[in-house]
Amino acid sequence: MKTKSRGRITMALAVNTSRFDNITMAPPDPILGVSEAFKADTSDMKLNLGVGAYRTEELQPYVLKVVKKAENLMLERGENKEYLPIEGLAAFNKATAELLFGADNPVLHQQRVATIQGLSGTGSLRVAAALIERYFPGAKVLISSPTWGNHKNIFNDARVPWSEYRYYDPKTVGLDFDGMIADIKAAPDGSFVLLHGCAHNPTGIDPTPEQWEKIADVIQEKNHIPFFDVAYQGFASGSLDEDASSVRLFAARGMELLVAQSYSKNLGLYAERVGAINVLCSSADAAVRVKSQLKRIARPMYSNPPVHGARIVANVVGNPDFFNEWKEEMEMMAGRIKSVRQKLYNNLSAKDKSGKDWSFILKQIGMFSFTGLNKAQSDNMTDKWHVYMTKDGRISLAGLSAAKCEYLADAIIDSYHNVS
Repeated sequence: MKTKSRGRITMALAVNTSRFDNITMAPPDPILGVSEAFKADTSDMKLNLGVGAYRTEELQPYVLKVVKKAENLMLERGENKEYLPIEGLAAFNKATAELLFGADNPVLHQQRVATIQGLSGTGSLRVAAALIERYFPGAKVLISSPTWGNHKNIFNDARVPWSEYRYYDPKTVGLDFDGMIADIKAAPDGSFVLLHGCAHNPTGIDPTPEQWEKIADVIQEKNHIPFFDVAYQGFASGSLDEDASSVRLFAARGMELLVAQSYSKNLGLYAERVGAINVLCSSADAAVRVKSQLKRIARPMYSNPPVHGARIVANVVGNPDFFNEWKEEMEMMAGRIKSVRQKLYNNLSAKDKSGKDWSFILKQIGMFSFTGLNKAQSDNMTDKWHVYMTKDGRISLAGLSAAKCEYLADAIIDSYHNVS
């Protein structure tokens, strides 16, 4: 590039450096990266069991019929796109708290729940993490081992310390209940205990009702604060009430608690980013103050939440016909996942002549199954069989069709027995 300077021609050399040269390349996301690798695979046999998103029997994305009806209603009303308040859509907040706790729950009538709309489950967890960091300095969050891949990222980003409690027992491919209880007991008094309300991700292993009672006993004894992540209400068992029973048990004991909610799975609103953070307090006065601080945290973080998904939820829950149709569709989706879970088990049991007991697959619940495969075996699933999954052995049964169950069983048996 030539430039004039006081009558002389000077040469300015372009310097190919950046102020951002010290920023390193981030590693690929362990879950979303699976989908990217799947898309690049040209095999006709490829199967994406990585991301937790519901698919039809034809393995296509599914938009619920009731969602389409709710959206048509929104068009008919000619609703605008004005900003929502910081706390979100009032009709949504009312509906989501009632779905979680039950419309007749005294905690709602006593106005002891602070609810704000969040950016699905992730955003709601992140707001709660900021609340913990700000008002419970030094408090630790106990996280199950293993847990959803984003939990640790969220607390790390919020600078909230965390440690793990035992959950998965590889020997039984079941719940290490004694280890879980021991670790919760050993934690410093007043810790936050992150619990999966239903359909534990990634294991699909949930405590029994009796075990939930014992977990609540220990948390109360230690003066811990339960923090539920409820991402699958209605999608695990097919029943909204059954899948909220753990949260309602703790609420009925008079415990203060936090609950993050998501409507990505149960209404298929993955891209709408609609969820909520609820804080159950011991008094209405405390709930008012907590809500004010949740709003204060949200304001510089994202200002206010999106309206479209919130209106869908409010319309579905607020219309009795829509609400019943939604419950039927949830039962259908949950039923399809239960069906392929059973068929996968049947194929594994019939084809594997080693005598291995695969019944743990039937004891798990929700969209995931924790296969017990290690990283090398999971790599074999992908490299040899074109089955894409997370490296901890988790598969999403929501992405499996009945027609592919036999193929998947062959892949699992081969990987389990022939790869160490």
